[in-house]
Amino acid sequence: MLCEGKESCPFVEDSFSRFLSQSNIYGLCQAGEQELLAASLKGRVVSFRYQDLQQKIRPVAKEVQFTYIPVDAEIVSIDAFNKSPPNRGLVVGITFIKDSGDKATPFLNIYCDYEPGSEFNLESIAQSCLNLELQFTPFQLYHTEVQCEDGGSETVFLLSGHDQRIHLYKENASLHQFEEQPVEKLFPELQDLPSNVLWLDVLRIPGGRRLSAFGCQNGCVELSLVDYTGPEVVQSWRVQQDSPISTVLLFPLTRTGPGDPHQRADDIGYNLLVTSTIEMAVVYRDVQEYGVSSPVCLSESDKCDAVLCALVTDLDFDGQKELLLGTYGQELLCYKVKTSVGEEAGQFQLLWRRSFKSPLLSIIYLDLTGDGLRELAVLTLKGLHILQHSLSSTADLVLQRLADRLSKQTVGLEVQPNPELDTEERDPLSTDEQRSPSN
Repeated sequence: MLCEGKESCPFVEDSFSRFLSQSNIYGLCQAGEQELLAASLKGRVVSFRYQDLQQKIRPVAKEVQFTYIPVDAEIVSIDAFNKSPPNRGLVVGITFIKDSGDKATPFLNIYCDYEPGSEFNLESIAQSCLNLELQFTPFQLYHTEVQCEDGGSETVFLLSGHDQRIHLYKENASLHQFEEQPVEKLFPELQDLPSNVLWLDVLRIPGGRRLSAFGCQNGCVELSLVDYTGPEVVQSWRVQQDSPISTVLLFPLTRTGPGDPHQRADDIGYNLLVTSTIEMAVVYRDVQEYGVSSPVCLSESDKCDAVLCALVTDLDFDGQKELLLGTYGQELLCYKVKTSVGEEAGQFQLLWRRSFKSPLLSIIYLDLTGDGLRELAVLTLKGLHILQHSLSSTADLVLQRLADRLSKQTVGLEVQPNPELDTEERDPLSTDEQRSPSN
């Protein structure tokens, strides 16, 4: 692999797990705190995690036998979440298409174990299945939190399909199973869609509101500001692009520089990243204020074939997020916003790029080893790459920040008055006056 750019790539490859058949852009998800599930098209689901073997932490990829998925089935999408407190348990959703010869039948399987002690046991969960036959071809399977009538939160599945609809699946606590419910009841912004939705993202923001965005097969992107206590659509925006949308991601960015001591809560702006199969990736800045009227293009993002996946996260630990784009042209591109004053302030600069040997399908950033330092999981057509931060660079950064903190504390001690100083040294005139008898 090649790593090039104005800055050095902060990752080194730790492991690679080759799959027997290829996956797709919906084929990777996080399951719990330190585990990944990767689905291949030929009915196989692989669990990936690090385990303590012979006193060493080693990567382990193991196939999980989820029930009611035929061997010849084509898995379309997979997603997983931990139930919102006070409920407990891991929930896994898998969509697939079964070829019955005369016709192809789509299904959604939802796996969840309600037995005490087994709520997070993946082997037990894989045997506890709710099998739902679908009347549409499924696309992205996505989860998000919704507010309950009692003021608590609950996590639900949202599934887009070729019927130009998004379907909502919510748990019925009394029956211990998930049921489809009208999406407009909780998500009024997700009805009357202009085309088949290929990617959906939802972000809660302060004030009892959320931002919802989806990208469609016909190139349409729609963004909505919603008061979820209603729920009620406060405002919505729509923009039309010329090619199918591959990813939409909502994310916050501070308008000031990283570590600015004058930073306030209202210095955070919410942004929308949109990638498509042909056009240059674009970020719509401060969408609450400008909607989709303030676009910023990501240079060179259209030079590596279609962008298939994206991720927004802080990779260099400075408090400001970077943008990662994974392309069919086998390139991983990393961008960072310029916060300095000048003509290019607010623009995104390409920091570095890294080459792979096959197209990139999905990216997740999580702590697989449990050491507090997250790894970058990159799913490609060939398999799963695990990239780790360079330990030497990370150690240098920790030492530098400790030195900076110590320096600030030392300066603070030097400028503080010493209460143990002799009174005469602090104010000799006042002291002499106190000693002299009055006339």
